[in-house]
Amino acid sequence: MCGIVGYIGKRDVAPLLLEGLQRLEYRGYDSAGIVITGKSGGLKTAKAKGRVRDLEARIPKRFAGTTGIAHTRWATHGAPSDENSHPHLDADGKVAIVHNGIIDNATELRAKLEADGVVFASETDSEVLAHLIGRSQAETLEEKVRASLRLVEGTYGLAVMHEDFADRIVVARNGSPVVLGIGEKEMFVASDVAALVSHTRQVITLDDGEMATLKADDYRTYTTEGSRTTATPTTVEWEAESYDMGGHDTYMHKEISEQADAVDRVLRGRIDDRFSTVHLGGLNLDAREARAVRRVKILGCGTSYHAGQIGAGLIEELARIPSDAEPASEFRYRNPVVDPDTLYIAVSQSGETYDVLAAVQELKRKGARVLGVVNVVGSAIARETDGGVYVHAGPEVCVVSTKCFTNTVVAFALLALHLGRIRDLSVADGKRIIEGLRRLPGQIAEILETEAEVKKLAEEYANAKSMMFIGRVRGYPVAREASLKLKEITYIHAEAYPASELKHGPLALIEPAMPTVAIVPDDDLLEKNRAALEEIKARSGRILAVAHREQEKADHTIVVPKNEVELDPILMGIPLQLFAYHAALALGRDIDKPRNLAKSVTVE
Repeated sequence: MCGIVGYIGKRDVAPLLLEGLQRLEYRGYDSAGIVITGKSGGLKTAKAKGRVRDLEARIPKRFAGTTGIAHTRWATHGAPSDENSHPHLDADGKVAIVHNGIIDNATELRAKLEADGVVFASETDSEVLAHLIGRSQAETLEEKVRASLRLVEGTYGLAVMHEDFADRIVVARNGSPVVLGIGEKEMFVASDVAALVSHTRQVITLDDGEMATLKADDYRTYTTEGSRTTATPTTVEWEAESYDMGGHDTYMHKEISEQADAVDRVLRGRIDDRFSTVHLGGLNLDAREARAVRRVKILGCGTSYHAGQIGAGLIEELARIPSDAEPASEFRYRNPVVDPDTLYIAVSQSGETYDVLAAVQELKRKGARVLGVVNVVGSAIARETDGGVYVHAGPEVCVVSTKCFTNTVVAFALLALHLGRIRDLSVADGKRIIEGLRRLPGQIAEILETEAEVKKLAEEYANAKSMMFIGRVRGYPVAREASLKLKEITYIHAEAYPASELKHGPLALIEPAMPTVAIVPDDDLLEKNRAALEEIKARSGRILAVAHREQEKADHTIVVPKNEVELDPILMGIPLQLFAYHAALALGRDIDKPRNLAKSVTVE
């Protein structure tokens, strides 16, 4: 959620760090700060509540150095303020830290430090780390950090500088991502490769319980217990240009418009026409093991959870395996029964979502087989799982997910087809689904060409204070995701319900001021969905339908192209992404960085 960037080398560090922070703005934050080692020694800091541009305005003209770390903060402990911004210093001003994550025992540690006379400058849990490191009697910075981390409980992505050890930056990871960037006589560190790719594409991703020391011409990695580890750099597949807006006004609009190409990428090289199936080599699941699966449980959070709901439906329909999706954040706290015949699938755009990662680790501890469906190659969930599917959506910078949601659902369609053809799905049905998958990019492009029409509708409905989203079976997860998108970027209250549940309570809310968005695919439930529209119209409710043909009872209909019934949900959600986008635009919202939200949720 928060962002870290650091540099050690020969270049002027402040401009590099500010550029890195700007690359990380999409993650969501409320304040920013920077610390460098000045040319004459000593640490120099600048901090500001607000955006990176506010921090830049605070930096003095004489702020030169070649080593530094910087941070964008998303508030957990303490409100957004200059004082609560990172970096945090120890009492002597010799130690500076930036920290992502949460220290669970911070209250206890803070009380002990205050009893020893330490005066805290912030309300944060993170400042505890600066004081612990500063008070350590260990001889090296590495030992000071290691000794301090033994005292804390919680999660951290941590970068540390020390005035007495000005030739290095020490970093550590436990539950929050830390990536090293390897340059020519210069080294970088960040919480996200987005901050690094304009300078180097050679990276090392630390594992939990791993630390590293960065010097200008060298690096080494080791465990928090001090044992050396072997880390081989990998090449980032995305270039710096992938993180630019590419002529669009917002990242969200860019990413919505990229979906045809993104879906083409997730399909490319995976379709096997000979056997009417797909190749998913990363699953590490042979045919015998796949046939032994008796149940599928999909775990995700937010948009990934909704994609998992659609994925569960696809697996049940095509592979005839009982499947369901559940929020990962709830799963691991209800002492679930872990069945050896169940295949667990963890879903995360970033591959670093803490609740999902923690669920994976608990499942692995209990001997379960866990696959990952993630976008970021080499991410924590990708490394922790037994195998999986990369969705190849490309970098997604906007806080709210659009193209990654679509690609994740397509990845589930591929997985469902793969499992189905191993089991009882016929060649004819396999061929039918493949033909449908191949039609998706062109149909997505066709939907995006209707943007002007969707914009007019969004502007008409943007004055609503609350909206209802409904759908049945395949349409219900689409309604849930569309409701979430509207909430996230417009701040309009929105709720999603199965259309069949309207008469069991939610119908009481229907009135002219409460518009309903209805997902009405042309399938075997068409007449049931039309009956729900009748119920709404009888109570003077306004209706916007997303359907394969005009709906007589709807005030407005967004018509989308027809695909195979199993794949229709992929297409029906896309115009509602545009609907949310243009409603937010009409309301003047900060679309790429909605209030209170962050892109990669790496805290609980």
